[in-house]
Amino acid sequence: MPLHPKHWPLSLRVLAALVVGILLGVYGGAEPYFYQLDNGDLGQIGLLIIRLLKALAVPLIFFSILDAFVRAPISARSGGRLIMICLFNVSVAFVIGLTLMNVIKPGLAWRGHIDQLLGKLAIPATAPSLPAQVSLDPLQNIGSYVPTSLMEPMLHNNVISVVLIALLFGAALGSLKHAQAGQIEIDVSPLEALISVIYQLLVKVLSWVVHTVPLAVLCLVAQAVGKAGLSIFSELASYAGIIVAGLCLHGLLYSSLAAWIAGDKSPRTYLGQGIDAVLTGLSTNSSLATVPITLECLKRMGVSDRSARLAVCAGTNLNNDGVTLYEAMTALFLAQAIGFDLNAGQQIVIVLASLIAGAGIAGIPEAGLIVLPLVLSAAGLPETVVAAAIPLIAPIDWVIARLRSAVNVLSDMLVAILLDAWDRRSPSG
Repeated sequence: MPLHPKHWPLSLRVLAALVVGILLGVYGGAEPYFYQLDNGDLGQIGLLIIRLLKALAVPLIFFSILDAFVRAPISARSGGRLIMICLFNVSVAFVIGLTLMNVIKPGLAWRGHIDQLLGKLAIPATAPSLPAQVSLDPLQNIGSYVPTSLMEPMLHNNVISVVLIALLFGAALGSLKHAQAGQIEIDVSPLEALISVIYQLLVKVLSWVVHTVPLAVLCLVAQAVGKAGLSIFSELASYAGIIVAGLCLHGLLYSSLAAWIAGDKSPRTYLGQGIDAVLTGLSTNSSLATVPITLECLKRMGVSDRSARLAVCAGTNLNNDGVTLYEAMTALFLAQAIGFDLNAGQQIVIVLASLIAGAGIAGIPEAGLIVLPLVLSAAGLPETVVAAAIPLIAPIDWVIARLRSAVNVLSDMLVAILLDAWDRRSPSG
């Protein structure tokens, strides 16, 4: 007897919503088709749900880290392992991306045709505006992570600042547990109980909101397809194909093998148990909004709560493999398309710029596309070329952006799995 749709697994409901959203987008386009309702209105409804998820995800990260300190303090050794795993994963991403671009050279298909493509797609040659806080200067990025007030990071979804504050307060809480006033140990158990209660409340509220994710998927996909259509892919196939290939090689092949070989999680477990989070990230274009579902998927895989929280919450901005891979591959593609040959040194500059950009774009919508001009400029491409080239890829960025988010989610889960496996093999850590 078939289950009622409300009892379907989340992944199946998201997939069904994805299909319905595409159909509505193709059917309605950008015109009203139900009274005055159009796909743009649906997109606004979907954005409300995603906004709520992001609003809840940031305090969840904060109290999740605090609660982790309450249960078992996060050691410097674990933090070091987290950074090492993240750096190795992103290095693999760059090797995949640069190898594809230098061997296949897909950008040559556009050489001499950029003006023709711009005219055919009727796109103005203007680059997207860049938020003032985004920079490739590491010192400026570090400065932007230091808030002017404790509430500012929460209000602006500055995840790195939230993580830093949570780590400071968590470490202070651990220190207070062992401090003494006179000969009497300070009793912090009421504070610990409060933190645990707030964390559990956030988890419960998010479990309710997660049930609305398929509706958000339906609405956002209908808006995107209605606005850009599906015919755009034939014009941009060479670009989209190589980027999708790179993201899939890293997100599906490498991540699955690494989780299996180093983390003892078979592809059936890694992808099968993680499908809810992957499809949610793919559909909502937000690995941040997917955090609660990612944690639940890791729990189903048997990953320790401590490793899951450290990787997904504390290390969320270190796991942007999808964004960094996209930045590097797109920069090389556009350089090839305009006949701008990049030597090995310039490609290394692109790698470093992509890495810095990937770690410094928390909470910015469509972040990958927005910071791309910085990466292109770092490679030495003229500003006029950047302004003309960026709009070419904008029409299908809504698809690639979702793939980037899905790869970021896969990276979050992989880091948690590898960190957990490392800790199990080194209990003293």
